[in-house]
Amino acid sequence: GVEPVLDFKADKRADGSRPQQMDPESGLLVWQVVVLDADEEAGKRDTAVSVKFLAKVQPVPPENKTPFPWTPVEFVGLSALPYVEDLGNGRNRIAWSFRAESMTAPGAASSGGSGSERAKGTAA
Repeated sequence: GVEPVLDFKADKRADGSRPQQMDPESGLLVWQVVVLDADEEAGKRDTAVSVKFLAKVQPVPPENKTPFPWTPVEFVGLSALPYVEDLGNGRNRIAWSFRAESMTAPGAASSGGSGSERAKGTAA
């Protein structure tokens, strides 16, 4: 499912909970969905990634019309942003942040746009 991204830079609320993160440029709420790689041969580090969305309300994944326990989705407007951390001693670690405009059932996305703007995944 789609979950809110908590803002760990903001002060905790009176009840100890954290507020939801907001995008500083658009003011929209930040949501995320965990995407699983169902390939049994995938390495441990490659089995799940989070894709984030900016939206006023919680995005809803398409209905699962498959016999599988996960929902196939197609991400529209998917982008991957690298984050490089300097570990010292001339070593760096790279991590990726994935963001999409929306998600639809596979094949339901509009025919406009290039293939680089769409990617298929499996939401948990």
